[in-house]
Amino acid sequence: MKKLTTIFLVAAGVAEGQDAVMGVSALEETIVTGKAQDVIGEVTTSTQGQANNEELSQRPFLRRGELLEVVPGVIITQHAGGGKANQYFVRGYNLDHGTDFHIGVDGMPGNYRTHAHGQGYADLNFIVPEFVERLDYFKGPFFAEYGDLSTAGGADYTLIPYLEQGIASFSYGENDYYRALLGNSWEAGGGFFTFGGEFTHEDGPWLRGNDYNRYNGLIKWYTGDEDNFLSLTALFHTGEWNSSDQIPLRAVESGLLDEYGAIDDTTGGDTERHSLSFKSKRTEGDWVFRTEAWVGHYALDLFSNFTYFTDPVNGDQFEQEEERIFAGLNIAADWSHGLGSLESRSTLGFQTQHDWIDDIGLYTTNARVRNGVTNVDDVYQGSYGIYFENETRLTDWARVILGARGDFFHFDVESGDNPADTSHDWDAIFSPKAGLVLGPWNETEFYLNAGMGFHSNDARGVTAAIDPVDALVRTRGAEVGMRTRAIEGVSASIGLWWLDSDSEFVYVGDEGTTEAGPASERYGVEASIYWRPHECFTFDAEYAWSYAQADVGPGEFSAIDNSVPHMASAGVTIGGDYGWFGSLRGRYFSRRPLLGESSKTKSRESIQVNCRVGYRWENLEVSLDVLNILDREDRDIEYFYESQLPGEAAPVEGIHYHPAEPRQIRANVTYRW
Repeated sequence: MKKLTTIFLVAAGVAEGQDAVMGVSALEETIVTGKAQDVIGEVTTSTQGQANNEELSQRPFLRRGELLEVVPGVIITQHAGGGKANQYFVRGYNLDHGTDFHIGVDGMPGNYRTHAHGQGYADLNFIVPEFVERLDYFKGPFFAEYGDLSTAGGADYTLIPYLEQGIASFSYGENDYYRALLGNSWEAGGGFFTFGGEFTHEDGPWLRGNDYNRYNGLIKWYTGDEDNFLSLTALFHTGEWNSSDQIPLRAVESGLLDEYGAIDDTTGGDTERHSLSFKSKRTEGDWVFRTEAWVGHYALDLFSNFTYFTDPVNGDQFEQEEERIFAGLNIAADWSHGLGSLESRSTLGFQTQHDWIDDIGLYTTNARVRNGVTNVDDVYQGSYGIYFENETRLTDWARVILGARGDFFHFDVESGDNPADTSHDWDAIFSPKAGLVLGPWNETEFYLNAGMGFHSNDARGVTAAIDPVDALVRTRGAEVGMRTRAIEGVSASIGLWWLDSDSEFVYVGDEGTTEAGPASERYGVEASIYWRPHECFTFDAEYAWSYAQADVGPGEFSAIDNSVPHMASAGVTIGGDYGWFGSLRGRYFSRRPLLGESSKTKSRESIQVNCRVGYRWENLEVSLDVLNILDREDRDIEYFYESQLPGEAAPVEGIHYHPAEPRQIRANVTYRW
């Protein structure tokens, strides 16, 4: 695997869009990658980094989205199982399904703006782990290349240029879980054609099985070398599932409901995503030109019920549906030059993104049959951004990074149910960035970063005739940190950060979505340590503390619901290219407020431990995953809101939660040729 990763990186070079930042460009040029590698002198903050295919492939995980937990300080859970996007927690944010955390795949944004279920919705089920070359991550609004929905940070997946070996894999596990994967590459047309496909089915422990079927496909053509290449990639994804929504604690405690049951057992959904993307890099002397372009189709039909029977006759089930065409373009030029007698590198880039959304609607339903229309709209949303960034080495021990971006957004909404909401609007925003890197001294470097960012709001809220929301919301951030490799074989970092937002996204229980709320402030600490004394042994540990508060009135602040104060993860991986191998990983997140400062409405803490053990031959690998080894009865997510059960005369406030899945075992067999 180590050999494969090195070959992939040599072939792909510095293709990913993050090389707009000089420090990240240097990081991407590092042939041997991974969180434990030496990036001092290359990165520009203490909390950015990279994980390679080897690190991703060694992690036992329950859900596809948990691959993102390779990013320090990120926790992934679920409040409604199956093919729905995961829950994201990072830097004091409960990001719901992705708001304020950028997800990119080969340059394409993975977050959907003005989404039927929630702003910034990011469903990662279309990503196949075996086809991921690496994942680059960053924190904070400090990078000029990143604009909308990236205040907390982000992660960019880079897909493999080609498969050096064909691969066939099959997994089988409890709760009717099975997965099949097939992929191979051939030389053709002066480059490489790659074909891959995946099918997954699972029911989970639920009394009404998820019956989740996921189909993924990849077709790719790649040609070129490290300095000059181009690729065309087609991705295909469809999913269909029954939902395991959050349930009321009072119903479980009274014996009315099994913990793996449901009040409404007709919820669920289906989704599809298909895309075609183009990516190229051209090097001419000190200049590097990069292009990423894409077009795609996405659809979602989702049935949910979080409040059950506040309407005793029809129930509270609702449907959220949309279909969209999305397209975009990123172009950038990087060039090395002198600034007087100083070494300097600059980047100038242009980005544009467009969404044409048909019949984005919210409907009332009963057993998936519509009985009313809440709203239905056609939406066009377009954005244009230009950014510039310069990194200059002032001395042997000081680098300064200055950048800025300007963004223009256009919103056009045609309402099918309320003509007063048919309108259009536009807005623009300017976001400066700055950073200072000092060192290295004794293999230790120090970082100071500050910047402004923003997030857009749902177009339907922007053009609403009554109580419209701001189109673009200003965010701000700062970070001071350190990274060291003073101890041989050990890489450690620590960062103190602060984030501020003029408007907070808040969760709405009776709609299962997010809406604009009060201003907020967050601050915290992140620390990590990676130890790799031998190529067959790796240890990592990460800890994050954060505090979040909302401005609820003049001089009044309140704890933000579902902001996790403490997160920690650690893992040990052993094994080489052949023979026995294993991985043991644990993650923890603490109790958190569910209703302001009230100590009576705090969630449980969660501790999940997973492991993998296996054996590798030259072409064959077998392994066994044990998930939730401790068989803990944890909760993936908890909320506090009103709902009404059958027989109750009025809505009742209380905790609603999605239980963690019990211990389960999965067996895996992989053959390469």
